[in-house]
Amino acid sequence: MSRNRTQHLVYALITVFITVHLFVFYSLYVIEGDSLMQTTGTTSVLQAINSQGGVYMLGSYLPIWLMIVIETVCAFVLAVAMGSPLAFRLASRKFDPRRNHPMIFESAIITATVSLMCPSMSLLADVFYYPYYEEFDVVDFMCRWFRLICYNLPFAYFSQMFFVQPFVRFAIRHLFAENISQRNEQNISKTVKPSDETEAIADVIIREDEIAATD
Repeated sequence: MSRNRTQHLVYALITVFITVHLFVFYSLYVIEGDSLMQTTGTTSVLQAINSQGGVYMLGSYLPIWLMIVIETVCAFVLAVAMGSPLAFRLASRKFDPRRNHPMIFESAIITATVSLMCPSMSLLADVFYYPYYEEFDVVDFMCRWFRLICYNLPFAYFSQMFFVQPFVRFAIRHLFAENISQRNEQNISKTVKPSDETEAIADVIIREDEIAATD
């Protein structure tokens, strides 16, 4: 496996791992917490989940750890196959991390990624958590999907912008310092436009260092 491919998979895995845990907390505590406690007559969300035998998912009650595993696998596959490649293409149409300020390019990548992943993962969540014990209704299914997008989109955007992606760039900077250094050497004589998100991340980090050095 090439270093670029390895870096891309590590980047996606770290991002997905953090994001899934954030959304599990957001869904269970912020959105559904009060409803769970009222339904079960308990005083905490964990007690409510334990009293009903787990989290309702795919027509049955599953433990939280299994819920996290299922969502992590689905989000990772979706990010690698669709989210990251398409987000990079969309951002690269207007911006280049070697010429534009890194914050501009990073904001474009994050915006494109969230606009792709949020509706996709909300659709999966609708499939996972739809109340199948009631009669299935297509209109209700679509309305629930739209509601999930409305709930998830602001949280997804701001958590990625201000927490997840800065942390992931910090991790990538230290885990793949040699790769980033090699990328910098390639760009000494001429500007080499990145061909994928992995190279774009390296260029963003290089530009951040260049700007910091001139301050």
